[in-house]
Amino acid sequence: MVFSSTFFVYFFFPLVFILYNVIPSKFWNIFLLSVSLLFYAWGEPFFIFVMLGSILLNFVSGLLISRFEGKIFYRRIVFIVGVCLNISLLFYFKYFNFFVENLKGIFNFNINFEKVILPIGISFFTFQALSYIIDLYFGKIKVQKSFIDLALYISLFPQLIAGPIVRYKSIENQLKKRNINIYKTSYGLRRFVAGLTKKVFFANVLGETADKIFALNITDYSQMTAWLGILCYTFQIYYDFSGYSDMAIGLGRMFGFRFVENFNYPYISRSITEFWRRWHISLSTWFRDYVYIPLGGNRKGKYRTYVNLIIVFILTGFWHGAAWNFIIWGMYYGVFLIFEKVFFNFSKTKKFGFWNIYTFFIVINGWVLFRSPDLNYALDFLKKLYFNFNSDLIIYDFEYFFNKRVMIFLSLAFLFCTPIVKNTLKKINKFKFIFYVERFVYVILVFLNLIFVGASTYNPFIYFRF
Repeated sequence: MVFSSTFFVYFFFPLVFILYNVIPSKFWNIFLLSVSLLFYAWGEPFFIFVMLGSILLNFVSGLLISRFEGKIFYRRIVFIVGVCLNISLLFYFKYFNFFVENLKGIFNFNINFEKVILPIGISFFTFQALSYIIDLYFGKIKVQKSFIDLALYISLFPQLIAGPIVRYKSIENQLKKRNINIYKTSYGLRRFVAGLTKKVFFANVLGETADKIFALNITDYSQMTAWLGILCYTFQIYYDFSGYSDMAIGLGRMFGFRFVENFNYPYISRSITEFWRRWHISLSTWFRDYVYIPLGGNRKGKYRTYVNLIIVFILTGFWHGAAWNFIIWGMYYGVFLIFEKVFFNFSKTKKFGFWNIYTFFIVINGWVLFRSPDLNYALDFLKKLYFNFNSDLIIYDFEYFFNKRVMIFLSLAFLFCTPIVKNTLKKINKFKFIFYVERFVYVILVFLNLIFVGASTYNPFIYFRF
């Protein structure tokens, strides 16, 4: 089920929200767990058992880790087995096809096998489950003895499909006790509307243009069209994913949960290092805390730091998808992070300028690898961007794609991916009428979103496949 779908906006969410507010608070967790399982099973009934298996695995692992307190050997065995089983579950469903196909290619095996279908959101709920047993093993949290509460943590529908990746520690107390009021509901609703607007108005509009361009043969369009395609995708993926995160955070707040922020204007970054502090924050901090720091971080010399960065970003790329272009995409960022550490110090750079443009340029080129179906396509697309091969064979002119609608939304996308509007509102917020103007704008956006959701036939979420 998609947050921007007609069924969710018109039926599922209003009904769930109303029932949540009328039932006694002691039933909140069991109610949310039930609707979360229904939410997940709506699109993939079979894979609900995969998620339930993950929940049971981590619930039992947690109890055993707690039970063997003081018995280091048994505690460690349970922990290792729990981590390995979680990774094995993720490996089978997400990476089995990739490894078999590569083994067939390397050794020329003639293996017939039925391809494994990827369950939606498995990368997200597996990482949440892993953070629970890892933090429990190292004594950062207490064991959760309620199966319902742990199941709710792993399956809570606002962040189940595409994050943000929520650490158990951050909502441990909220699972036991939370409250809702008009202020939380109001903030949550505004945040949801803001996210839905990002998705419906920006990601969908620009995504249609990007998909049309990437669906064509590369030789059929011009160099400018290629740049338009990757620019549209650059904003599509930002507004798609950050919009989903906003909706998740807003929904969570309306049910009494406070989720971590996942984006902080990443396209204004002055370095690739800063970009990864602003983009998909919950994932980058997950890899920092559970991979980079345990590997030694930057504490074991500069060369070990560089190796650790490469490892982390190869894994980051692989987390996003079981394909070589994702692995290369991760390595691409790892190399630039090392490059920046060796040659540049960005700590004194404050004003907008060359380094912001440099970072945005590197990110755009990285999205070519991310968006392309394979490495060969990515290389051909990059050639088109910079060398414009076979320009005499163009079938589709630039004007075929770049109409007034695309131009307007691209311009607005540039504006709203910066904090200019937010900072301006802060400065004029002292005027009382601004409060009413802002609320009026949100009311208008609600109606516009309802119209667009009902009328739109193009509505994918990019991060569903991760």
